[in-house]
Amino acid sequence: MLQKIKILSLLTILSFFSVHAQDKKVIDQVVVIIGKQVILQSDIETQAMQMKAQGYYSSGDIMCEILEEMMYSKLLVNQAILDSVEVGDSEINSEMERRLNYFINQIGSEEKLEEYYKKSIPEIKEEFREVIKDQLLAQRMQQKVTADLKVTPQEVKSFYKSIPNDSLPIINTEFELEQITINPKIEEVEVLRIKDRLREFKDRITNGESFATLAVLYSEDPGSATRGGELGFVSRGDLVPEFSAVAFNLKEGEVSKIVKTDYGYHIIQLVEKKGERINCRHILMKPKISPTEKLKARQRLDSVRTIIVNKELTFKEACWKYSEDQDTRMNGGIMVNPSSGNSKWEASSLEPKVAYAIQNLKVGEVSKPFESEDANGKTVYKIVMLKAKSEPHPANLTDDYQRIQDLTLEKKKTEFMEDWVTKKVENTFLHIDDDFSNCAFKNPVWKK
Repeated sequence: MLQKIKILSLLTILSFFSVHAQDKKVIDQVVVIIGKQVILQSDIETQAMQMKAQGYYSSGDIMCEILEEMMYSKLLVNQAILDSVEVGDSEINSEMERRLNYFINQIGSEEKLEEYYKKSIPEIKEEFREVIKDQLLAQRMQQKVTADLKVTPQEVKSFYKSIPNDSLPIINTEFELEQITINPKIEEVEVLRIKDRLREFKDRITNGESFATLAVLYSEDPGSATRGGELGFVSRGDLVPEFSAVAFNLKEGEVSKIVKTDYGYHIIQLVEKKGERINCRHILMKPKISPTEKLKARQRLDSVRTIIVNKELTFKEACWKYSEDQDTRMNGGIMVNPSSGNSKWEASSLEPKVAYAIQNLKVGEVSKPFESEDANGKTVYKIVMLKAKSEPHPANLTDDYQRIQDLTLEKKKTEFMEDWVTKKVENTFLHIDDDFSNCAFKNPVWKK
């Protein structure tokens, strides 16, 4: 059940795109009222259309399956509103961008998505903003309900023993890595070149040229350049502080002074303001690192590597002394996998350049310096030590305790949520249309 919200969220957005891009009319009527939330016939029909189009097969009634998933989600949203659970604009916009990027990658380009949907990207964002908000509310409520659940070592052991030996998950080869990072210096002459270029653009815009056209031609922000630099409506929390401080003080049509952020240098134009949200364009230019500075960074790291190999410092000590990555420097360079929250990585999860650098390393060995990118897309140089490596094996309590503990907790949360739904439905107004009265729901509580 804990996966229901994620699956339903994806299907809702998929069907949102498809049904709005079609001329076909879907019968619309309220089929469920749960608390103050409603489910429409069109909600169910559009998801069923999308699932069938993707080749989804069900041995049961697909309409009833979708309805039960949606009632579960709506129950959570209803309770979230009663409990004053909130999600911020920045969370909504971040999730919206993530999903938009997924669909753009699937369909091929922003232009194809706009053509398919018959709307611009900013218009698409506005239209399914509430859909995403409800999905995030449901997820937040689910997290709140299960937040205090924990599992004991005995529960973990019992769960593990309940899995037949031939059903134990196979754990792929995993790596634990530590890194030291050096940031090549940007020469002042390059910064001056970038600033001069942006001043030139601002002058051209002042003299009548289109900001959007210049953004398409010259902006180095791949996410907005093809849209004429337009970001769509955002709140202050969606933008880095340096950017938002300037953008929110502009008048409509006004072009800003040059703004420096961790991404590079920008000029910004305010398109429109609605309350505490704005739509703006920007042109981003990133200073280029000279071959000389790249060589200096590589040579410096090579010297650090020599110090480690000669055992003058441990890797951790060298990391504390030399690394310029603020996220990993003080933890000794440990690379944390954002997907799992721990330090174990499968090869497929690693950045390709990192995977290539460690492919022939033995445990305890340090890679040669190599070029990479940080979270903001900036060029950096790294050396990486292979701290540990595990071979493929069936999961066991000794090597994979954290993974099994996580599975045990997920099972406990699922069972807890099923009990919560049963109790909550009993005290929540629920009306299901007669057309769905014969549905064989997995949870009989919906038949109250």
